[in-house]
Amino acid sequence: MKIIALDVHRTFAQVAILENGKIRDAGRLELEREHILKFAERLNVEDEIVLEATVNTKAIVRLLSPRVNRVVISNPLLVGAIAWAKVKTDKIDASVLAKLHASGFLPEVWMPDEETERLRRVVAERVQLVSQMTRLKNRIHSVLHANLIPPFSGSLFSKRGRAWLEALPVAEDQQRVILRHASELDRLGHDLKQIDEDLAQAALQEPRVKQLMTITGVNMIVALSVLAAVGDIGRFSSPEKLVSYFGLNPRVRQSGDKPAYHGRITKQGRSHARAMLVEAAWSVSRTPGPLRAFFQRIKEKRGNQVAAVATARKLTVVIWHMLSKGEEYIWSRPALLDWKLRKLELAAGYPSKRGGRTKGSAADYSLKSVRDREREAVGHAEEVYRRFVTKWKQRSPMADPVSHQ
Repeated sequence: MKIIALDVHRTFAQVAILENGKIRDAGRLELEREHILKFAERLNVEDEIVLEATVNTKAIVRLLSPRVNRVVISNPLLVGAIAWAKVKTDKIDASVLAKLHASGFLPEVWMPDEETERLRRVVAERVQLVSQMTRLKNRIHSVLHANLIPPFSGSLFSKRGRAWLEALPVAEDQQRVILRHASELDRLGHDLKQIDEDLAQAALQEPRVKQLMTITGVNMIVALSVLAAVGDIGRFSSPEKLVSYFGLNPRVRQSGDKPAYHGRITKQGRSHARAMLVEAAWSVSRTPGPLRAFFQRIKEKRGNQVAAVATARKLTVVIWHMLSKGEEYIWSRPALLDWKLRKLELAAGYPSKRGGRTKGSAADYSLKSVRDREREAVGHAEEVYRRFVTKWKQRSPMADPVSHQ
């Protein structure tokens, strides 16, 4: 068996081969499909490939996996920390990868399956679109601000808002800028609608999306972003591992006899999923339930921003337990869930049922009595949580409530 290490760059990979305890340089491999397939023909089914995670890693893995026993993807950050050296070349990097794998010290990265990888690409595409649309909206607002125009009373980017923009008393060049950005917004909005339809159709086929949407502040986008990042929940043996994967765990520094210092969160890992969880935490903070009580408890001591991040961490722990045990959120609101699922169906292109004689599954949410009954139930759970925390503080007055979550 040979261990073949690839130090991957943009257009080529430096190859090192470890065989019978000896390592040798095998030159460069051009990163083009034909060259990689030709290189794969020289491999044996007992061989193992080692390479670092980078932009084009997945394409290389797909081409080489059928030819070898195993393809191992390493974490470049951890490899750099383990194998730091003053002399660094492509040949040395490739040989280090091979030696680390042979000794069992190579930190590996999970390779997602095709469906998870596709979901990640679509979610990333949506993030880019939303970011572009936000920039365009900010540019329009900046033009209005520069011309001392007061804010529009309503939704500026609706049909009524567009008519208001077209009638503004501004210079011709400024009007041209506004209308150009508005037209680009319309085009991107059409693309966003198509992507949301694709995501909604995928969500309806994934039972875990419905499972996560039982949490009041979690919608389709949050659920899919988390699932795209997590993939197989079995990869994480504890909720702390998932928290660390999202970069929501604090930095810890301790040396000698000094006490441990807990700093800001690491922000390492899946940044978009982390942002979605924080967004869901803000939504949770505005709806009754134990999670809102948790948010407000942290807010009283540390402020809004810390409370939002702490609630996002708490959500991550809840999500780990739900996915690992196949359970729904215990304080879900059935009528609200039906309403969210119906919105999901409409986003996926399902026909509307307005005007029909038979009420749909989401009709109960339009009744104030049903909404009030559900809010009262989760509000009771929130009050129970508050009383529990009060008793806990009385018994442990010096304890830090954040460190025990």
